[in-house]
Amino acid sequence: MSARTITLTLKVWRQKGPDDKGRFETYQAQDISTDASFLEMLDIVNEQLALAGKEPIAFDYDCREGICGQCGAVVNGRAHGPEKETTLCQLHMRHFKNGDTIVIEPFRARAFPVIKDLIVDRSVLDKIIQAGGFISVNTGQAPDANALPVAKNKAEHAFDAAACIGCGACVAACPNAAAMLFVGGKISHLALLPQGLPEAAKRALSMVAAMDTLGFGNCTNHRECEVDCPKGIKITNIARMNREFLRATFGSTEKF
Repeated sequence: MSARTITLTLKVWRQKGPDDKGRFETYQAQDISTDASFLEMLDIVNEQLALAGKEPIAFDYDCREGICGQCGAVVNGRAHGPEKETTLCQLHMRHFKNGDTIVIEPFRARAFPVIKDLIVDRSVLDKIIQAGGFISVNTGQAPDANALPVAKNKAEHAFDAAACIGCGACVAACPNAAAMLFVGGKISHLALLPQGLPEAAKRALSMVAAMDTLGFGNCTNHRECEVDCPKGIKITNIARMNREFLRATFGSTEKF
């Protein structure tokens, strides 16, 4: 079956830099193949703008394989677009109809200042990881895989939490711009594994403290973060983060 083409109206947020007020500009995306990805559609529009002597739309991306999450933007009010558990680079134009109007804007959060157009600075997520999202081990030969037994259910939950790609969609989706799903995923991943237990209390305290000081809001259980997460991270990880934080705060050695 051959691909068909569609024509779209794009309302794109344009902002020269962090101090610019910014505004929406309207463009026509003509003869776009339904086999094209969303980013390929933007590439085509940018080629048309460049040929017309206009400045192309600045947007972020890296792998274009749904792995890195750098492509994050808000499409028609949804972080990464309307398709469930899909990054923007893997969103294809067959999910839109001929004549549709698409509103494209950057992630909106105080902690994510706009660099230019659709590109935001998400380096604060790296700062949270630097605060404790790791384990301290001696380098050398890798240990045997069975040296530290891990229960199957814990291994699966840890793997699900580790699937977080740090794209920031949870922050953009949350009405409070909270980062608790991101932090909950990172804390849960290591809290469920024996390698993460020696530093579990320190990790929970330091990562939550970093999150609180970097401009994020508080979680009020709206669950938009879970809905828009491209990797399907569950809010049960937020509950686990809260338990780990309380355990660390009160010095308990008992698992909640």
